[in-house]
Formats: sequence, C-alpha cells, structure tokens
Amino acid sequence: MTRSAQSAIRRRQELAAGGTSDLFDLVASGAAESVAAALEGLPEQRRREIGVELTAWFKQRDRDIWWSAGTGTALAVAVVGCLPTAAQAAAILGRPSVNPHGRRAAELVRRVAQERGVDWLVDLAHRIAARFRQDTWVGRWHFVATLLHAEGGAPPTDDRCVQLWLTAVESPDRFHQGQPAPVVDRLRDDPFLAVMLPRLFEVDGLGNQMMFTASHDNWHDPGQPALPAALAQLAVEGVVDRAMLLDGSISRLLRGDRPTALRAFTTLLDHLGPTTAEVTARATDYLRLLVDAPAPVATMAQKALRKLPDLELESVLDASRQMLTRPDKALVRTQLTWLDRLARHHRDRAAEIAEVIAVAAEHPAVELRERASTLAARHGFDPVPVAPALTRPRGDDLPPPAPPAPAPAPITDLDELTEEVAALLGTPYQGAPLERILDGLVRLTATEGTRVRAALDPVIERRHWYWANEHRWDPLCLCQTVVEVLRSAGVKRTDQRRERWEKLLAAVRRTDATPELVVTDPKVSPVHRLLRARLTEVGAYVNEPGQPGLLALPTSTNGLLDPMTLVERLAALGDREPGHWDLTQALLRLPTGADESVIHKATALGTAAGQRLAAWLRDGGLPQPVMRPRTVKRDPHRGNRHWEWAYMPAERQLVELTPPDGHLDHYGLLTAPATPLSGDHSGWVHLWPSLLPGHRGLVTAYTLPLVAGAADMDERDGAAVLPLLAEIGGPGGVALDLAVAYGLSARYGPDRVATVDALLALTAAGDFDAAGTGEQLGTLAARQLVKLSRVVEPLRDAAQAGAPLTVWRLLAAALPVVLAAPTPPRGVPELLTLAAETATATGVRIEVPGLAEVAGRGGSSRLVTEARRLQRVDI
Repeated sequence: MTRSAQSAIRRRQELAAGGTSDLFDLVASGAAESVAAALEGLPEQRRREIGVELTAWFKQRDRDIWWSAGTGTALAVAVVGCLPTAAQAAAILGRPSVNPHGRRAAELVRRVAQERGVDWLVDLAHRIAARFRQDTWVGRWHFVATLLHAEGGAPPTDDRCVQLWLTAVESPDRFHQGQPAPVVDRLRDDPFLAVMLPRLFEVDGLGNQMMFTASHDNWHDPGQPALPAALAQLAVEGVVDRAMLLDGSISRLLRGDRPTALRAFTTLLDHLGPTTAEVTARATDYLRLLVDAPAPVATMAQKALRKLPDLELESVLDASRQMLTRPDKALVRTQLTWLDRLARHHRDRAAEIAEVIAVAAEHPAVELRERASTLAARHGFDPVPVAPALTRPRGDDLPPPAPPAPAPAPITDLDELTEEVAALLGTPYQGAPLERILDGLVRLTATEGTRVRAALDPVIERRHWYWANEHRWDPLCLCQTVVEVLRSAGVKRTDQRRERWEKLLAAVRRTDATPELVVTDPKVSPVHRLLRARLTEVGAYVNEPGQPGLLALPTSTNGLLDPMTLVERLAALGDREPGHWDLTQALLRLPTGADESVIHKATALGTAAGQRLAAWLRDGGLPQPVMRPRTVKRDPHRGNRHWEWAYMPAERQLVELTPPDGHLDHYGLLTAPATPLSGDHSGWVHLWPSLLPGHRGLVTAYTLPLVAGAADMDERDGAAVLPLLAEIGGPGGVALDLAVAYGLSARYGPDRVATVDALLALTAAGDFDAAGTGEQLGTLAARQLVKLSRVVEPLRDAAQAGAPLTVWRLLAAALPVVLAAPTPPRGVPELLTLAAETATATGVRIEVPGLAEVAGRGGSSRLVTEARRLQRVDI
C-alpha cells in the first residue's frame, strides 16, 4: 500500500471519528485530490456534520483568503462532498472570492458527487452562474460549463454568461497541455455554440470582445480578428446558419452600439461577402444604416447599395434627403457622386435628383456646399443660399457665468457619513467628496468614535478592490492612506496607530527650514504633498474630544472658504490650537482682498491662529508664481529609473514655476520644475483645484503633464480636470494656454468635450486668452507635437455653442505659425475652412500673417483653395 493511500485511510478514520482540522488544512493548502480521497466512503450523516463545520470555517477564513485555482478547487470538492443542497453549496462556491480551477475542478467535483450520489450539480452550476459579476474570472465559467455539459444541463444565457462564454472561446482552459486548437475548431466542437451564437448579436458592447486575435508570434503584427473569420468558415461548412449571421449582424448594426463595438459586425459581414441577392433582400435595412448608423457602418452600407443594379430610385432619394445632412464629409461626398451618376443615368428625373443634391448646399463643410451647388446646377436645379446679413460685427453669445454654488452642509449624522464613505469607496480612487467626509469623520468621532467605527467597518470591508491596494508604483496614490484614516475612528489615543500617525506627521514638516513641507518624492507635485500632509494630520486628530470639524472645509463648491466663516471656526476652537496643515489649507482657500473688519476680528481672537490669519490677510495671501514655458525632451538615461521619461513623447511643452522676487516660498507650492512625471491615479488630481482655488495657473502647471498626455500619448481622461480649473480663480497664464491647446488635440472625444466646456466657461467669465492659446496650439502643431486634425471638431462645437469670435481669434493666432511651417501639418485646410466660417459669422476682420502668400500660390490644392476662401471673406 502506498504512503498516499495510507494517509487517505488515516484521514477518513479521523473524519469518521469527529476530527476535521486535517481536512480543513488540506483545503487551505489546495490539496484537492487528497480532500476527495479523505471524503470517500464517509456516511451521509457524518458528511453533513462536516458541512456545518466547513461553512463556519469558511466564513471565518473568507476575509483573509483569496480562493484561487488550487484552494478554490479543494474548497469546491469539500463543499460538494459535504453540504446537503445546491443552495447551501452555491452560498460558498458562488462567492466572488472562490475561483475553482475550471475543467479540472469540475471533473474532481463530479467524481465526488457521483461517489456520494449527488444529483443537484446542474442546479448548483446555474446558481453559481447567477452570481457572476463583471470581474468574474473565466475559470469559473469553465467550471460551470463543464458541469453543465457533463450533466446534460442547458447553459445560462444572461449577458454576463454570454460574455464569459466568448472569453472561454478566446482563452480555452489549459487543463490539458499543448497548443490550443484554432478558434474555428473550438467553435465547431463547442456544445453550447447553437445556444450562445445568436446571443452574440443581442448583448450590448460585446462587439469589442469579439475582435480578439488568435495567438501569434509577431508582437508588431498581432494578426486579424479570429472570430469573424471562424464564423464565416463555419457558415461555408454549414455548421452555422449563414442567414442567421447576416440577419444578426444587420440587426445589431440597426440597434446601434458604440462605434468600436459595431466594428465586429461589419468585419463579419465583410468576411461573409453578401451576394447581390442577399443585399437586395435586405435593402431597406441597408438604407436605414446609410441614414442613421455611425460613419464606418454607413460607409459599408453605402458601398453595398451602390453595387445593386435594380435598387429603387425613390428609396435612394428618400434616404439621401436625410443622409446628406450628416457631418461625415467622405460619406456625403460619395453620396453626391452616386447621385450625380444616377442623374446622368435617369435623364427624365434629373431635375428631381438635382433638388435632392441641393440639400447638401447647406452642409457645414464649405467644399461640400460648393460641390453640391455645382452638381445641382449641372442637372437643372440652382440652389441660391441666402447668407444672413450682418448689420454689425457679432461677438460671442454666452450667458454670464454663475457664481460658485454654496458647498453642501457639513455631515453631522452618522448615517449620512456611512453613505458618503460607501459611495467614495465603491468606485476606484474618485476623491470628489473627500473633504466633506474627513470633516464629518472628525466631528462625529469627537463624541461617538465607537459608533462611527462600528458603522464604517463593514463599509470598509466591502470597498472596491482598488481601495484594498497600496499601489506602490504610483506616487500619487492615497488609497491606503484614506482607508487607514477611516479605520482610525474609535481608536484610543494611547494605541500604536495614534503613535504611528504622529510619527508620520512629524516626518512631513520641517519647522526649521523652508519649505516646511518635506519633499519625500520629487515625482509628487507640491499641492499633492499638501493633500497627503493634511490626510496624515486628520489621521492623528481623529477621535480628539471637542473637535468641531476641519477649519479648511470649503464654503463654496470650487474650494473657496469665506474669511468670516474661518474667523468663526477659530473662535469656536477657543484656546485649542488647530492642526498646522488644517489651518494652512484654510488660509490657502481664502479669497484675496479681505476687508479690514475681518482682519480686526481675527486679531481680536487673541490666539496664535488668529494672529496668523490676520497676518495672512494683511500680506495678501499666497502670491501668484512666475511661469515660464519649457521644452522637455525624452531622456532615455532617466528612463532607467522613471518610466515616464522612457515613454513620454520626444518633446513636450510644460511650465516651470518659481516664486516672485523677494517672496520666501514657505510651503514649496510656488516652486516646481517642468517635469513629465505623474502618477496613474488621475482621480486624485481632480482634488487639486479646490486646494488652491485662487491659483488657476499654479494648479494648471501641476496638471499639465496629465493634460498633455491626452494629446501626445493618447491617454484617457487627462483633460477631465480642465472644467474644474475653469471654476476656480486667478490668472491662468501660459500654463492654461498650453493646457487648452493640448486638450483640444486630445485623442478621445470626452477629453475634447471637457476642453470645450472649460473654454466656454473661461470665455464667459472673461478669463480666456484666445490669442495666447492659439499661438501655443500653432507652435505645438507646427512642431508635430499634437495632431491638428483633432482640433477642428471641438472648435466648431465651441463656435456653434456661442463663442464664434473667440474661436476666430484663436484660429487667427494659430494659423500664421502652421502656415509658415516647412511642411504644413495635416488638418490645416480644415482649420482654414473653420476660420472662414467664423470670420464670416462674426464680421470681425483680423489680419492673418502669411495667408496671402499661401493663397497666391499656383495650383488648386486643398490648402491653397481654403486659403483663398479665407482671404476672400468680405468683412
């Protein structure tokens, strides 16, 4: 008898005699085979007794263990081998933390179930599948799918299960060694293909996942999407219904989705290659796509329809009346060419077709208007566009900016604090309500720290997984610090945690040097160091009896603090000394120009804090820094230590900060080199404007690497901070000019929208330097640091939203630089077109140096044509 067999016999004897510790040790170590062997032959009553103990043991250990492939498999074997019902088994195996090892786990579980006589595995599989989440590991699907297939159960077809099924097609279970089979073979052999395939066309957003590529050897050429080609091959073989693929794809395109998600279905149609008869049978649907679908889908439909020899002319004209108003210039241009061909073919209806062509004579794109007018006149219809008469120059038409909204009332109720903390920790690193939460924490722990801790503990335990990590790679991350501050509620002053906060607080301040704020990491901007120091101080002062809250809690949503309110808060403290960084932050939030009565009342407090406030107001607060633009170049040597230097673009325009002459920078806030270094947690950057609400240019300089990355590194959400910068005060200077220029050039639409929002808000407040931003944009584009072609859309949106004069001034400042470039960047003709439109709409003449030289060149290139158009604008 082998040693392993002897061990199994010994464990069975121990289990039969009432001992379970050895079994639970096997589960915790992931010894699934040994668990199965130990349970073999146990009577049902004893299994159920073990099941009760197993459930209690699991609840005790679940918070500390992530049940990965090994331990999750062992746990699944023990659960199915001991618990009496599918519902009780699913209560454990359905937990997100339990991840059995796919097919291997399913085979072991089936073996244990057959030995025990369990008949509820299908029910168990469905119950587990019902608890799948968006972050569920694909191995759990392999586990469920293997159980269902082996037991003859139907697969669940909810959206998440369909997504996991598709993920399993992309990433097959590697239980058996060797190269995975080709995707077409995986699909052919998949027992759930017939049920799952129609659902691919029904689940929103699934198209992105459908574009996966098969394994490849060349990193620079990942290959073509594997799934559409595989489905087309199976249609040729008759394994799947070709008509179902065609109808499903077109149905999905008609229902719509994000453009990137629709690409899978146009790719599938391309692989299928619909015949003329198949397109004709679906011509009505193709015409609907031509009118309403995103540009790539409409282009596909247009290409298919143009090949039909007998398409009804009336249907084409009805669709054209609507689609010629689309903003997609290539699509409209092709449609005009198609209509021109139809007018020459149907001479008897040429005038009717020409009238439809004339719809494009009012298109926003000047070149399309001219082409439509020419074609319509050629075929017998003469559109006469009526331009609005300008009696006098027109400026911007924007509503006056609203004053900053009052901040919400402080949190004084434990239930509200609990709800706010749950909302904060329920999503990754979004720190917007943090200030109010910290104030509420200080207020409530001053009188009922034990109740606060009891209420917050379960909320902290359920936090989003991102808050459970320290993120050591990211110097901006405050996740662990915030969680530790919240966990300090109810901790006695004599505890080690309090001592730890006091040591950390002593480490961030130098009382005998300038700046006071210690620089622990040069990659962290001074404003973020201030935020970190304040969090540390709050951690030290939580549970302090008699604390009425934070001095620095803003009275306006943009971060400003009313000076009289601060005086009242200091008075409420009495002789108690406030936290140094709390008072420092409160001072930094004060507006400039406080009246003498406030200074007098601050002095009358007779405290050190009152004297500090009075002196701050008398001296005018924190001055504005001196800003200088600097070109920062990629440094491969520094890249060995900091990834930002290795992966940044070849050049980037940033801003360095220095204090004004004669000013001692006590906190280091006015001193910052031009550096590309930044962290991943951009959500924390959104707090920076409210920390210095009177220093827009200062905060913009700190955030500039993030905003620039949205344009020159195609990063997401970099410009999302710009509307927040527009809400605060102070001069923006060259930092704001650069930030808006980069934001207009951002890769992703939401960043460009955020930039337009900021531009409009700044313009309405009279704080936007259109010429300064235009000069920076022209310089960036001429040096190929941004893509000028991205700029036209947001600027046109800004002009249509009520700022045509601002856009015209911006363009007039940008054009001389790009026109003088040795090779004009892509997008200059479109910029000239928009300049002509805004110049015409406003009636304001602005001289554009270099325009006449370009307009005077020979030839009819697009650049020369648009330059002549702008030069001809009669103002």
